[in-house]
Amino acid sequence: MPGFWKEKVCDLTHTPYTSLLFSSDRIPLEKLIGAGDDDADFTVNEGFDMKASDASRTRANKAANSFFIEALPFVLSSDLTKFGIMGNFGIWVLTICLIFQSGYGFYLPGSYPLKHVVGNSLSVKVNSLTSIDTEMPFSYYSLPFCKPLEGVKDSAENLGELLMGDRIENSPYKFKMYTNESEIFLCQTSKLSSDDYKLLTKRIDEMYQVNLILDNLPAIRYTTKEGFMLRWTGYPVGVKIQDVYYVFNHLKFKVLVHKYEEPGVTRVLGTGDGTEAIIPTAGNKGSDVPGYMVVGFEVVPCSVMHDGNLVKNLKMFEKYPSPIKCEPTTVSKPIKEGEPIVFTYEVTFEESDIKWPSRWDAYLKMEGAKVHWFSILNSLMVITFLAGIVLVIFLRTVRRDLTRYEELDKEAQAVVNEELSGWKLVVGDVFRAPSNPALLCIMVGDGVQILGMAIVTILFAALGFMSPASRGTLITGMLFFYMILGIAAGYVAVRLWRTIGFGDHKGWISVAWKAACFFPGIAFSILTVLNFLLWGSHSTGAIPFSLFVILLLLWFCISVPLTLIGGYFGAKSPHIEYPVRTNQIPREIPAQRYPSWLLVLGAGTLPFGTLFIELFFIMSSIWMGRVYYVFGFLFIVLILLVVVCAEVSLVLTYMHLCVEDWKWWWKSFFASGSVAIYIFLYSVNYLIFDLKSLSGPVSATLYLGYSLFMVLTIMFATGTVGFLSSFWFVHYLFSSAAFTSSLYFSGLVASLVASPVTRKYGRRASISCGGLSLLVGVSVNAGAQNLAMLLFGRIMLGVGTGFGLVL
Repeated sequence: MPGFWKEKVCDLTHTPYTSLLFSSDRIPLEKLIGAGDDDADFTVNEGFDMKASDASRTRANKAANSFFIEALPFVLSSDLTKFGIMGNFGIWVLTICLIFQSGYGFYLPGSYPLKHVVGNSLSVKVNSLTSIDTEMPFSYYSLPFCKPLEGVKDSAENLGELLMGDRIENSPYKFKMYTNESEIFLCQTSKLSSDDYKLLTKRIDEMYQVNLILDNLPAIRYTTKEGFMLRWTGYPVGVKIQDVYYVFNHLKFKVLVHKYEEPGVTRVLGTGDGTEAIIPTAGNKGSDVPGYMVVGFEVVPCSVMHDGNLVKNLKMFEKYPSPIKCEPTTVSKPIKEGEPIVFTYEVTFEESDIKWPSRWDAYLKMEGAKVHWFSILNSLMVITFLAGIVLVIFLRTVRRDLTRYEELDKEAQAVVNEELSGWKLVVGDVFRAPSNPALLCIMVGDGVQILGMAIVTILFAALGFMSPASRGTLITGMLFFYMILGIAAGYVAVRLWRTIGFGDHKGWISVAWKAACFFPGIAFSILTVLNFLLWGSHSTGAIPFSLFVILLLLWFCISVPLTLIGGYFGAKSPHIEYPVRTNQIPREIPAQRYPSWLLVLGAGTLPFGTLFIELFFIMSSIWMGRVYYVFGFLFIVLILLVVVCAEVSLVLTYMHLCVEDWKWWWKSFFASGSVAIYIFLYSVNYLIFDLKSLSGPVSATLYLGYSLFMVLTIMFATGTVGFLSSFWFVHYLFSSAAFTSSLYFSGLVASLVASPVTRKYGRRASISCGGLSLLVGVSVNAGAQNLAMLLFGRIMLGVGTGFGLVL
């Protein structure tokens, strides 16, 4: 950010150490800290370059807090007075600015920067072994690898990490900051038993990867293929060449470091290479000690033949007696039963221009941006096409007067019935209760909960609150938002239940209870079956029993009570009144040329067309081990998907009503919810053609089970969007607003036209047009023989009224 410090003015922004939100107002430095104040915790040097001392991070936090507390009153009083903005209005403006600034202040591409002095110890951690061939993670120490001297210890893990199958543990690999080391002996394993040999060769056949972590950065590996640079996270356990298995027993690490920016960084978290503003503290002379931050972690695996006799008396971290040549293109160490394996490593440090906020760029590089934009453009074209159809429908329905039709006496109604057709004939049956109304209410309530969770989670992720550096936060956030939105599920389910029952309160507790248990029960059933498969395979992806108990407690102690509370509010809220009466005897639905459900199932192709391109990237992230972080694109696609689902369901509901099919409730739900069928078919296609190397029936069952869970979730969300939009449309279609809006709309348009007519032709012309329109409208209404004449008369009355308002 060139010119950040300019004219003795600073921008107050978020400091990573205090989690405070600062206003972006520009404030003169002299007014904030005082010129020549010897007791100040920070000073402004020549050229307004703020340089930090080596005070502790705690002291930096206190300085930043003091800076904020002293600056804020000045902003509220001096600046607002200067610009004439006083009172509550100025406070509200400042509050809004702070809220918008929070989107920048909380972007977290990593954890807080850690200063490592030269020679400080750096510890490497290991995550679960993963493979795209089996999709089942296993513990690193399930294979005959070296173990740390202090023993294997688990790192603290959150709920999301456990659900994702991550098991982070300590490792024997240790470095010294900015100290290059080579030929470091790690350990010599015991002789491989028959079981160890079979397990190791099996993991090589299944292409398992070792995942190492240094300072929260996964190890990254670069390879070249056909002139293209390929980027991988982790490295393979070994390789099979001509029926001989080789293990990678020597690792060549390269650690990229960047010089530490001193502890008082005011703006260190952000995107790109923004300039940091520094608010240093005084009184500590330790700033001369150089410190570095880890900004990159690369690994090159090698298979090296070691001499077992040379390491008999060596201890861990001692130097290997002879030079080791690490050639990634050659392998030398075959795996043989009854022989030990010697592990060694080397590490080099390299200073890099990569800054702390940009150190995750290598993992989060967005590939295929043009493809994402093509997906959005494709969705917009579908939306435009459907919006045109919806517009035509509304222009037609606004010219009908069902309210007038309902007020006619029986003889006149019989005469009009001869001229009416289509949706107007089902006016007495369109709001008849559907079959299984309780189930529909429950599914719609759960759909609102799922859709709200998806929108809020993706929005927070797009704003940067859920960084991949904070493992498991995405899953944890989804669970949190899902539980909180139980209130919305209970409210919508119960209020819809009361609407269908014409305001009857009976059974609302049962509906709210079922809404709290229906979808979570399905999810628990699917995950329990899959978890038994993972338990049987001894995979770290299996959910521990203790975690199962925690999830059950969260379900019944938080989600269920919140859903019941939402149901209580839904029971107390007034139900939605139907605009027309329902006949006692249901109308017979005419025979259709084609089954109506065939059209409903085919409607899911349009929402799928807006989704399938982004779906490929999501599937690749889940099953191919790639990092997905284009949540901005995903949020746009989600909004477009909601719009398309609403339009598709609305159009199909209108088509069903036009053929006198009044059973629209469930069809509107599945018209947009049928997109789940095509997503499941796409998942099967992805399994056959993209995951063709997936090995074993257990892996295929896991894939299909998780895919089934995913499509059920999507069906609930999209079906809810379709049903609610159709319910609103049908309610509008059969309400009096459909007729009276023609009068208001024509009056509004006429008032806009009357002004230029009056200016150009005078008041006489306007009076003549308005009077003539009123005369025609009254005459046509008086002699109306059908609904078309009534509508035309109302429109003319509206035109006359519009001209009269202008005069």
